[in-house]
Amino acid sequence: MTSSTISPQQPFNQDEAIWSSLKQAIVKSSGFQRWQGEQDLTVNQEQNIDIQVRRYLEETLETLAY
Repeated sequence: MTSSTISPQQPFNQDEAIWSSLKQAIVKSSGFQRWQGEQDLTVNQEQNIDIQVRRYLEETLETLAY
């Protein structure tokens, strides 16, 4: 049996780095900024950016599915 040289944490760390970079690019996009402006979020209701990006992606994919 051969052993792997990749640590179990390495794929997770790479995924986290990829998600962070992707999230930053999405937040800077005009589509996200327009979507964010259309949301009825008051200062007290403002969600963290991770949740907003996930909602934006879900809604965008739903629209594209039609």
